[in-house]
Amino acid sequence: MKNAFLAALFLCAPSFVSAQPARPAAAPRRAAAATAGLAPSPERLKRIDHLLQRYVDQKKIAGAVALVLRDGKPVYERAFGWADKEAGHRMTTDTLFRIASQTKAFTSTAVLTLVEEGKIGIDEPAGHFIPTFEKTNVAINEASTGVFKIVPAKRAITIRDLLTHTAGISYGTEPHVRDMYAAQGLGPSAGNGWYTADKDEPICVTMERLGTLPFVSQPGEAFVYGYNTDILGCIVEKASGMPLDEYIRTRITAPLGLKDTRFYVPQTERERLAAVYASGSDGLAVRAPDGSKGQGHYVMGPRKSFAGGAGLTSTAHDYARFLEMIRNGGSLDGVRILGNRTVELMTTNQSGILHSANGLGFGFGFQTVDRYGASGMAGVGAFGWGGAYGTTYQVDPQSHMVVVLMIQQMPNATDVQSKYSAAVYQALVN
Repeated sequence: MKNAFLAALFLCAPSFVSAQPARPAAAPRRAAAATAGLAPSPERLKRIDHLLQRYVDQKKIAGAVALVLRDGKPVYERAFGWADKEAGHRMTTDTLFRIASQTKAFTSTAVLTLVEEGKIGIDEPAGHFIPTFEKTNVAINEASTGVFKIVPAKRAITIRDLLTHTAGISYGTEPHVRDMYAAQGLGPSAGNGWYTADKDEPICVTMERLGTLPFVSQPGEAFVYGYNTDILGCIVEKASGMPLDEYIRTRITAPLGLKDTRFYVPQTERERLAAVYASGSDGLAVRAPDGSKGQGHYVMGPRKSFAGGAGLTSTAHDYARFLEMIRNGGSLDGVRILGNRTVELMTTNQSGILHSANGLGFGFGFQTVDRYGASGMAGVGAFGWGGAYGTTYQVDPQSHMVVVLMIQQMPNATDVQSKYSAAVYQALVN
């Protein structure tokens, strides 16, 4: 989910395109070689300590876990502050977090394993798996008159559209569709739109209902962030014949040894789950309420909705290990999840300038960095995203790094994510 980190980090100037094709190809290689020769300075990494402890001491966040891998090995791993201040639980490096939209990377990986097996085609219509998506509609809002009309989609929504968030499908919070979505238990009536952990029904039932509603843009014409990956989660279930949680467990998390990445937290481990806080009007963190806009139903709930777009819980260690598999070309410690060429598809801009005209793209599950400076100090070829609860990550192949920050703050009005990213990169020196 886009958060303060993403908003702050991704403001940049227009990109420059050379008229000579040979030169732009050479420059990134030189930059990559130069960056690969840099290593984190232990002294400079201590600045991260001061940064995150300051945010805790100033009560802007309750706590955080920060983890940086270089060539798969931790060069920085620390916990700060409180996992649950009111209960007296300190943050630890194995604390569990709701990762919300960071779930999308797992689901996109699951989809692409099925693409590799020939069970899903990247340009195959979603309607081949979910009948209500065979013919979809679009609600066109005429801003000048305040009137909207519903028209048929110009073409079928494809797997590619869903992977790149260019299907025209939002979270149903726009004024001209909000009431229609709410009537179907979606959009604003579902917490912040993306939340389904309280639903007493499988995700495919919810997504089949979604397909009867109008979307907000024509397929392939705009980057619209919304239920796209939840739809993909249902398609994984249809194509594999397995519930999404079982498919992710058997094909991704168990082979990689990710024991703490699950859709719901066992009641015996509830004290490991960090509490959710929220930025108050004074900028200080206060405990969020129970329910969909706060603590959620990740321990006590129906446990029936496996939301591929926003449902997983995990640890910094588990998530970083998953990302290291991606950085390593689809395999880790002798376990192959994806082929190298598939990973290249995932981590390369597949949406042109629909996502951004300022040096950022969107691949099959990740935001991509196409120009240095578009995402802070991340190198060209870096990729990442974040979650609604304030979690964020970036993988930088040039620097051989995986960078993860876990907090639980929604809404989050701080700039801790962008400052953390800068603190990591400033530590890279000769």
